[in-house]
Amino acid sequence: MSEEIKNEELVELDDQEVSDAPEEGEKGGKKKKKERKKLTPEQKKKRTIKALIITGAIVLVLAIFVSGVAIGNVVGAKGLIKQAKSVEPVKYDHEQLKPQFDEEWTYFVLPDDRTEFKVLQFTDVHIGAGSFSHQQDAWAMNAVETMIRAEQPDLVVVTGDIAYPVPFQAGTFNNLNATKIFANMMENLGVYWTFAYGNHDTEAYSMYSRREISEYYENSNFKYCLYERGFADEDDDFNHIDRGFGNHIINVKNKDGKYIQSIVILDSHSYIDGDYFGLVWKYDNIHQSQVDWYTQEMDKLKDANKKNGFGDEYVKNMAFFHIPLREYRRVWKAFIDNNGGDTKQELKPELHVVSVDEYTEEYDDGGTYTGEKADAKYYYGVRGESQSNKNGVANYGVFCGYHEDRFFEEGLTHGLKGTFCGHDHYNNFSIEYKGIRLTYGMSIDYLAYVSVKDHAQRGCTAILIDKDGNFDCEARNYYSYYKVAHEKD
Repeated sequence: MSEEIKNEELVELDDQEVSDAPEEGEKGGKKKKKERKKLTPEQKKKRTIKALIITGAIVLVLAIFVSGVAIGNVVGAKGLIKQAKSVEPVKYDHEQLKPQFDEEWTYFVLPDDRTEFKVLQFTDVHIGAGSFSHQQDAWAMNAVETMIRAEQPDLVVVTGDIAYPVPFQAGTFNNLNATKIFANMMENLGVYWTFAYGNHDTEAYSMYSRREISEYYENSNFKYCLYERGFADEDDDFNHIDRGFGNHIINVKNKDGKYIQSIVILDSHSYIDGDYFGLVWKYDNIHQSQVDWYTQEMDKLKDANKKNGFGDEYVKNMAFFHIPLREYRRVWKAFIDNNGGDTKQELKPELHVVSVDEYTEEYDDGGTYTGEKADAKYYYGVRGESQSNKNGVANYGVFCGYHEDRFFEEGLTHGLKGTFCGHDHYNNFSIEYKGIRLTYGMSIDYLAYVSVKDHAQRGCTAILIDKDGNFDCEARNYYSYYKVAHEKD
């Protein structure tokens, strides 16, 4: 007899037993009622008092637990802010570049005695700022501080998820405390920086919205934070999100005043299709209004260079956001297919260039785009996320936006040379497709991915921009590159 038939018989027997139970239950219930009727008033009173004592004890324990968590949140946040404010400024071996401002943009000028402008990307810092996450938060802060001191960057860009207000892991809904902790540490380090929002920075259940977090930065008078609300919505109600918050640009000029590189920060939003809590992993995309804003800004930069006699070409630019573009998945699929499905290890040398087949994108508004067959180049890194099917689609270990967007396509004709994202903590690969380099940052996260043991994903990405606006980038592991001992086994 097969196991399935056995199991079916067991289920039938269980159902039969359950169907017989009510009759005995009814008899038992009647018996208990009769017993209760026989109780004296004094006995009934004692039973009631006992029940109230038990209920009160449960309520008291819960109240003590909740109060303890609340007190822990306050004490923990104050301790971390104290730690943030106690850090010493970074001592640069060279003169620190200072940003300048005009009516349109923030920009840095690369002087003659400097050959490179250094951008340091961090992603998924995941500061919980709650009673459950104090140790992990302190480790995250130490990691960021250590790498910044070693690198002495001209600009730091964080591609989302500075905060992680997930209560069962952090112990709090308060996402502003994590924001304050990180912002104060960066201010005291004295390093210019900015960020793009991630899906965890302002969850649906968080205490503060993107608008309110933006207001915190605007009202804090930070000297070193270059974040701008920029091209933004009036509010960030889930039902009316279009532009998002923090779409802004920081440029690099040479000493002659020519724009040589544009650093574009974009809000890739959070969740869509009613998935307010991210439970079914339906992630959003860069919206068309943002794509239109991007192309308009690149047109302005091109015109500014042309007006000053620097030619009629688009300024080379790179984009930073949290959730990866669909091109990350599309191109990585080609590497998987050519690597025999094994992407946990670095790719074989002979597979560092693969061909991506022709494809057609269908946009939500009915438009289409046909991508011609083209080669893709592998630079470094692995796909550490597990491959699975989500919402009926194979994800190839890349958890990109649910819908198609036009950002990559417009970037092809507007000078886009690189994109940098986070979100998928175990992915740290860098690949090039149609002349645009698609790179995952090294994450910091000590809190969300509780299964991390080898620390392989933790670090930063160093991006070096030369005098002509060309760039190269490198993933730098926190432990091996900076000679740091592991915090835990």
